[in-house]
Amino acid sequence: MPKLLSDLRFVLRQLAKSPGFAITAVLMLAFGIGATTAIFSIVEAVLLRPLPFPDSDRLMVLGDKLAGVNVGGDNEVGVTVPDIKGYTRQTHGFSALGGYQGAGYELSGNGEPAQINATRLTAGVFPALGVNPQLGRVFTADEDEHSQQVTVLSYSTWVSRYHSDPQILGTKILLDRKPYIVIGVMPRNFEFPLIAGQLNRAELWVPMSFAPPELTEGSATNWSYQMVGRLKPGVSPKQAESDAETVAQEIMRNYPAMMANLRISAVVRPLQLETTEQAKPLLHMLFLAVGVVLLIACVNLAGLMLVRAIRRQREIAVRLALGARAFALLRQALLESMVLSVSGGALGLMMAAVALKVGKSMLPESLPRISEIGLNWPVVGFALLLGVVTGMLCGLAPAFAALRTNVNANLKEGGRSGSEGGGHARLRSTLVVAEIAIALVLLTASFLLLRSFEKMRTVDLGFQPQHVTTAAYSLPQKQYEKQSQIDTFNRELLSRLNALPGVTATGLTGTLPTKGANNNQTFVVEGYTPPKGADMNLATTSSVIGNFFAATEIPLLRGRLFNDADRHGSQLVLVVNHQLAQHFWPGQDPVGKHLRIGTAEMQTPWMTVVGEVADVKLSSPDEPSKEQYYMPVDQLEDAVGALASPATDLNGNGGYIVLRSAMPPEQMENALRATVRSLDPLLPLTQVQTMEEALAQSEAPRRFNTVLIGSFAFAAVLLAILGIYSVIAFSVASRVQEMAIRMALGSQRGSIIRLVLQSGAKLAVIGCIIGLAGAAAASTLLRSLLFGVSPFDPLVMSVAAVSVLLLAVAASGLPALRAASIDPMRALRGE
Repeated sequence: MPKLLSDLRFVLRQLAKSPGFAITAVLMLAFGIGATTAIFSIVEAVLLRPLPFPDSDRLMVLGDKLAGVNVGGDNEVGVTVPDIKGYTRQTHGFSALGGYQGAGYELSGNGEPAQINATRLTAGVFPALGVNPQLGRVFTADEDEHSQQVTVLSYSTWVSRYHSDPQILGTKILLDRKPYIVIGVMPRNFEFPLIAGQLNRAELWVPMSFAPPELTEGSATNWSYQMVGRLKPGVSPKQAESDAETVAQEIMRNYPAMMANLRISAVVRPLQLETTEQAKPLLHMLFLAVGVVLLIACVNLAGLMLVRAIRRQREIAVRLALGARAFALLRQALLESMVLSVSGGALGLMMAAVALKVGKSMLPESLPRISEIGLNWPVVGFALLLGVVTGMLCGLAPAFAALRTNVNANLKEGGRSGSEGGGHARLRSTLVVAEIAIALVLLTASFLLLRSFEKMRTVDLGFQPQHVTTAAYSLPQKQYEKQSQIDTFNRELLSRLNALPGVTATGLTGTLPTKGANNNQTFVVEGYTPPKGADMNLATTSSVIGNFFAATEIPLLRGRLFNDADRHGSQLVLVVNHQLAQHFWPGQDPVGKHLRIGTAEMQTPWMTVVGEVADVKLSSPDEPSKEQYYMPVDQLEDAVGALASPATDLNGNGGYIVLRSAMPPEQMENALRATVRSLDPLLPLTQVQTMEEALAQSEAPRRFNTVLIGSFAFAAVLLAILGIYSVIAFSVASRVQEMAIRMALGSQRGSIIRLVLQSGAKLAVIGCIIGLAGAAAASTLLRSLLFGVSPFDPLVMSVAAVSVLLLAVAASGLPALRAASIDPMRALRGE
């Protein structure tokens, strides 16, 4: 220990004598370790950390795999109401099992009304999760079965909306203007469902209490519910799935005739996997990218320490000649590297904390558990361990290179010049070549993502987002319990909005472009015979009111759009998109064709196609278009025929307002709010924004990928350029006498410049060749993140290689000019 402390004091004195070297090394490592730590904190929170529930590895999601209709992916869907009842009562592999579904409510009775996200739960969900409330209790099965209006608040809702009121239990709040009694408050870190992003977190939970429309025969085709359960001790997921499969077969035996062609099988998967699956490709890519930046920073540090060791050759030679042990010198060299790297790790940890605090809100909504991201002990330990390992790796090569010092040669001749030997020169050149190769891999990835993003921006959306203002609304059932009340509100809203100055068209819709759509519907086409073994027809449906097509400027390709005559009791009509028309009537005019909702066994009326419109991007522009048809809200009940329940079904009681104006859309937002408030002072609007802002949100994940990977690529290339500059500058400094002799023998300054530039270009070319091979090998990792671009795009690879090559040559320019400005007489006289 005394020797170690003595060596530490010696190292600190040596570093104090070279503050420029010490500061450069620490800052370089701080950037690399800080960036890596920040990304690791995201990976740790999202992928590695167990879910915030007791024994979370026992938590499973239970869903259906649907055969007979193509819903995308692996055909895995949620569950239906009959599924929830059947699985809950008849499965034996779960100690607790329940169903849930997201919901939106108007929260009022305490300040300004607000539209909030909530979750409906059956009584088995809370016991399955195993988290007790901080205050009060959760609801019981009896309260769920008897539709008791009780609610459990999230901790953040209790704090933000009710100011942490300790007397909150037993008080009443209004949800959709119905009184609910608060019976519990969940702990601070409780979140369920673990939905991606920050905008859709549940603020409270209410009993599922299935409403009459959910218990009708038609509810068996609604797979919009989810289930979660806790495995019994000793039961494996496979055993639970086999048990659930038996129940699934029983559920199918009770299907109504209209579902005769549908088949389901049970799927049991860990909740952890379900939560993180979508985020894995992005996080793996980010961790790889930031690892590349750290690797280049380490290579640069190793290069700096090698230069330092070369310049201290005479000192080392003297110490060895005086009897210093090689092990002691090796220990001091490694200790110096460790001091730099641990200092860089500590500074990097602070940089990571700042980056997370500032940048957490910029993370894409595709990431779950964002609220849990932060610096904790595992992350701090990772940063410190990274600093120690970095120090060891960066210090080994320079330390061993220093020990190879030729004592006699350095004491006789090498003391003044401090020149590097051939082995040292090769080592530094190898480090720089590695830097360039690694930076080129990351730069290629950045260019591929950038080109993908530009390709996405040029996609035809099928509508015009400019000059459009949008907002979401939901009419509370207590005040709007009859269809006539809803229709009156909608008609009056459209009338008042159309009367606003500058407004050119207004419409209401249940499905807004760019917002995504999950309301798929089966249908039958008159005269169409599907190929043998084909799945059932499936399309996204959109219900519209008013001049929706004019408001979005979706082009009409054939026929007509809806008009005031398309009402309840009149001929049933619909408008189809181009993709659906080409699928079922290729090369024909779809106007006048017929289709009906449901399956062949359902007794639903035929609807007539009156128009064909362009395909619209329903989610992000890089997602494929879907088959889609539009229906007027006034005819929805007529279109489902015998399946309709006019006494309980309500249509048009929520959705999106779409307003096109000649004025900037931002200026219409207050007018839109005021108009709605004039009709219903308590009705809150959410997602009030321009259509271009909505579009930007759908593009956010790809933009985030591009910006972040591009930032890392820029940092990597910058570090690589600094590396090549340092090796060429040191090479020129150690060859001053050689350059002076060349010039004294007649070499022109231009020849000296070319000689130095060729040295830099040689390293860059070798690095680019290796980097292109590496980029080709790593490109398959990017495939899932690219759109419209091949991972082996020759243009991207060529531009990236030429860019790195030109930057490397430019980095050699300053040392070349210095070499050309040498005064031969002064240099030779000094020698």
